[in-house]
Amino acid sequence: MTVDEAPTLAVDGRRPPTAVAVKELAALCDRVEDGGPAVAVLRVSGAPGADWTDGLDTAQVTKWERTLRRFERLPAVTVAVAAGDTGGTALDAFLTADLRLAAPGARLVLPSDGEATWPGMALFRLVRLLGAGRARRAVLFGDPIGAEQALALGLADDLTDDPEAGLAALTARYGEAGGSELAVRRQLLLDAATTPFEDALGSHLAACDRALRRTTAREPV
Repeated sequence: MTVDEAPTLAVDGRRPPTAVAVKELAALCDRVEDGGPAVAVLRVSGAPGADWTDGLDTAQVTKWERTLRRFERLPAVTVAVAAGDTGGTALDAFLTADLRLAAPGARLVLPSDGEATWPGMALFRLVRLLGAGRARRAVLFGDPIGAEQALALGLADDLTDDPEAGLAALTARYGEAGGSELAVRRQLLLDAATTPFEDALGSHLAACDRALRRTTAREPV
């Protein structure tokens, strides 16, 4: 498939996780889960100001986090492209993607109210991806992570002056990889960092069994 065929959503980090933001992301998930394209794209940018949580409540944050988790589990290759300062909902969305591109000059920023950073699940994902040591200054003090540092740390897969070309290249390379088995491998990947071997073994054996059954089904009679 081409990048033009992939469902795409722009996420503006200056906006809090409103009901509209949840609805937009849920609609993209609906399209993919209903048998849509095997690639989904997020274009993320913007960082919130000091008053971004005005009027926000825990119920709305919960809806946003659950929709992000739904996106994170889609049976599709998910790609995010970050430009400029990227914080708040934009950073949340960026960190959930399988493949992440950043424009030169992009910065990943945890929002801060002047006293502490926002303790949402972006904090969790940063620590999961980087480890506590390398995430420490961003999490505790809100230090921005620049594009080159993000690339070196593995938060970004590539830096590109031409996001469209970068998206096209990733779509061409990975656009046929989507499907339920991709979602299974993603979950095994995420669980491997925290799940003991004995607890993980059953899930991996079940995945192996499905793979063997698929192989058998493809073999000529």
